[in-house]
Amino acid sequence: MVNVGLKTFNLKNEEIERKWYLVDARDKNLGRLCTGIARILRGKNKPTFTPHLDCGDFVVVINADKIKVTGNKLEDKKYYRHSGYVGNLKVTNLKKKMEKSPEFVIRNAVKGMLPHNILGRKILKKLKIYKGEENIHSAQKPQKIDL
Repeated sequence: MVNVGLKTFNLKNEEIERKWYLVDARDKNLGRLCTGIARILRGKNKPTFTPHLDCGDFVVVINADKIKVTGNKLEDKKYYRHSGYVGNLKVTNLKKKMEKSPEFVIRNAVKGMLPHNILGRKILKKLKIYKGEENIHSAQKPQKIDL
């Protein structure tokens, strides 16, 4: 028995259609917001999803400084960076990171949810994050989406 009529669909680079989405992060939970963003960036919300291609859409996030977290994460969640020299481990908690650069917090969370290879780095470039209401992508006419 051979299924002659069934064929596997493969998306080609020329067939990819990209949209722009606008996400308001005001009073949204950090993790839940970032999973929705990662899903759109990767293209998993489309029926034409192909794992080895960048078939996702652009995402513009506004009000990044107004996200919320549950529990004691503001004090307990830590971000580490190390220069490579002995004794140069720097530790910062979420509260200080949010005051300094809330864009980093969202970008870092989304980055962890994407593939850790060249494709993931390419996908992450389609994420645009802004502190306040203002963004420079109004010419692309982003479609407002609620995550």
